[in-house]
Amino acid sequence: MIKTLGGRRLGRTGEHRRALLRNLATSLILHERVATTVAKAKELRPFAERMITQAKRGLHREVRKKLQDKAAYKKLFDVLAPRYQNRPGGYTQIFRVQRRSGDSAPRGLIRLIT
Repeated sequence: MIKTLGGRRLGRTGEHRRALLRNLATSLILHERVATTVAKAKELRPFAERMITQAKRGLHREVRKKLQDKAAYKKLFDVLAPRYQNRPGGYTQIFRVQRRSGDSAPRGLIRLIT
């Protein structure tokens, strides 16, 4: 048995999992909603919310380490950080939607609260 420090492994190596979360967070920031599996959405939530909180505090370097897309970086600081300035947390919602047809995996829609 492999011991972990918390979080789901999602059937991937650590490097692959970090890349997956970065890509999902980029899509969430750009489109403000992402349809994925429930497990991935639950892992994405704290990752994305931490990033928004860091943007609110003006921690550019911390966010730049995680976000490689310039458009997402710009939107995070210019649009989302001011939008959530007076909100103490809880920037995302996860909704369960219809199961995936191929393997019947539970799907979820994660979206930013407006």
